[in-house]
This record gives sequence, C-alpha cells and structure tokens, in this order.
Amino acid sequence: MITVSVLSPEYRSAGVKNMIKILIADDQELIRQSLQIVLNTKEDMEVIDTASNGQEVIQSIRKETPDVILMDIRMPKMDGVQCTKIIKENYPEIKIIILTTFDDDEFVYNALKFGASGYLLKGVSMEELAEAIRTVHSGRAMINPDIATKVVKLFSQMAKADYTIQVEEQNEKELTKTEWKIIEQVEFGASNKEVAGNLNLSEGTVRNYLSAILNKLGLRDRTQLAIWAVQTGVSKRKPDDV
Repeated sequence: MITVSVLSPEYRSAGVKNMIKILIADDQELIRQSLQIVLNTKEDMEVIDTASNGQEVIQSIRKETPDVILMDIRMPKMDGVQCTKIIKENYPEIKIIILTTFDDDEFVYNALKFGASGYLLKGVSMEELAEAIRTVHSGRAMINPDIATKVVKLFSQMAKADYTIQVEEQNEKELTKTEWKIIEQVEFGASNKEVAGNLNLSEGTVRNYLSAILNKLGLRDRTQLAIWAVQTGVSKRKPDDV
C-alpha cells in the first residue's frame, strides 16, 4: 500500500516562505480531490480551495486570492474561458493554467486571448503540473511541449482574427539582433530549452533576454509576444532586417 504524507497547511506555511496558493477548478470531484492531495504534498504549494464551476471560482477568490488557478476549460454554469476573462479583468495578478484536451482548440484560443498564462493536457504528469505551476507563478508562460505545433496554429488564428497586439515602432527599434532571433524562436513555439539549444545560449540567458524583450515591447507575457511575432511576420523578414 502506498501512503501519501500530507503536511498540514499550518505546518507548511510556517516552514516555507512564499507558498504558492492554488485554486483548483474542475467539474469532476475525483479530479479535484486527486489534484488537491498530490499538490498538497509539495512543500512550496498549498491548495486553498476547489470549485466545480466558474461561478464558484469567482466566489472563492473574493474570500482569499490564489496565486495560481488550475482551470478546467469545460465547466457548467460558467466555463473556463468566461471565468478567465472575468478574473483577468479584475484580478490581473492571478495566474491561470488551462487544463484541456486535444479537442478544445477554440476554447484554448479564447482563454489565451483573455490572459491565461498557458495550458496543459489533462494527462500531464504530476511533476510536470507542479513545474508548470512554479513557472507561471514566476511570471513566465507555460505551454505543454506535446502540443507546441498546435500552439503555433492557435497563435496564427489569433493573428488573423480581430485580436491585435500593438507595439510602438520606437520600441521595436530597441531590440537587438539576438533578441529578434529569440522572438523568431518563440513565434514557432520553441521552449526556453529549445531556444537555448538552437542559439547556443544557456536557459538562464534566454530567460533574461525574454524579460528584456517583454519590457522593451511593453508586453505582458510570452503568449502576447508569440501572437505579436506571428502578426509581425518575424520569420518572414529578410536576414538583414534582424
């Protein structure tokens, strides 16, 4: 028999600074309970509440604001897309990870448009999920590498739709050649590790470059950067331009 040891919230909060407060939103009770049990075993995480639909999520965050929400895309009463929109309009500091399947393209497209930090397949491992939570909590975007090609298609859809990312021309001129190369990699859905390998840089250097790029362009996160890159057509520019 496998025993899972769960530290009490009081003990963990006392022992670890900057605990990541998590809200789990899913209409299936078994999934909510399973995720809560596993994530509460992580020393730097605490599940502060669970919800079965978007309305319950809104009610919950009015009581105690979570750092990260794991949001099921399909829920009754209010789905994950509409809930994401409301939350990001009123609580922009809350990070949202969409939990999805391969068949939810349109839902994911809208959730990213409204400000979700990324999305993961529901079959992801618990370690990958925990790492994703840490990633978005630190301010970076998280996209499951198994669906990177789909991300590019979603970004392309966004670029062709009425959702436009505006960047001042003067801000573009501040970008260095290396930063343009990194943006081109992001356009194709490359992870930090892949960008580092392709450009012979360390992952830490890539992260620093991305932070500088976002700051220069006045963009919120990696998702907006990727959408803007598609709209701008970075990959189609002549080499001399970058």
